[in-house]
Amino acid sequence: MRVLSVLVGLMAMTAVAKPVQKPVKYELEGTKLEGVLIYDDAVKTSRPGLVLVPNWLGINAPNLKQAEEIAGKSYILFVADMYGQTVRPKNTDEAGKVSGAVKGDRKLMRARVNKALEVLRGEGKAAGLDAKKLGAIGFCFGGTSVLELARSGSDVAGVVSFHGGLDAPMAADAKGITAKVLALHGAEDPYVPAAEVTGFQEEMRKAKADWQLVSYGNAVHSFTDVDANVPGQFQYNPKVAKRSYKAMNDFFAEAFGG
Repeated sequence: MRVLSVLVGLMAMTAVAKPVQKPVKYELEGTKLEGVLIYDDAVKTSRPGLVLVPNWLGINAPNLKQAEEIAGKSYILFVADMYGQTVRPKNTDEAGKVSGAVKGDRKLMRARVNKALEVLRGEGKAAGLDAKKLGAIGFCFGGTSVLELARSGSDVAGVVSFHGGLDAPMAADAKGITAKVLALHGAEDPYVPAAEVTGFQEEMRKAKADWQLVSYGNAVHSFTDVDANVPGQFQYNPKVAKRSYKAMNDFFAEAFGG
């Protein structure tokens, strides 16, 4: 009986295992970077892998918590470092400066998000990564980043942008898109004007991409960010957030082949 009780206890501990957060240091063109691999080590079957590019605040506690919730038991995530190992914005002013520098250099943005994908492929193996099922998701600044990943012609099944910028300074390159694309957009987002939305649709059509644009009514910028609370500008919308995560999961279920 005692042995049985011990086994039951061990099974219970395994069932409630917390997600692993493994810092991973890497380098690109002389810049030292440090991302975080996130997965549930209680799952022993192989899982798809996703690069996650956080919002402009980069790698911080709230964004890692969000990543854990998204990973769950379904995905192995690698949270990309888009700024540098020692660059962790403490406020929106700092975030604006560093994200603006990367967003203003789309070649650099593409290089860093593609490097994150390379790291996911390598580091995810020991965690049970299914290397044939890879994708990327991003939030705000991160949404723009994963769209650039797709535009670069990267070999991923699909990318999902949550309330990301849709502009494309290097739009001519979009003809190389092979990934499926899903853009989840707040219909009232003041930071993504109608002309930008129209331009994105035209870009996708010209590229003959497999794309979707979902425009959520009554939603502004940052609708998945639980800390966003500036009405009319950036604000959390739990109903829309739930819908968008479901849309993401359904999208990848299709993109990964069921």
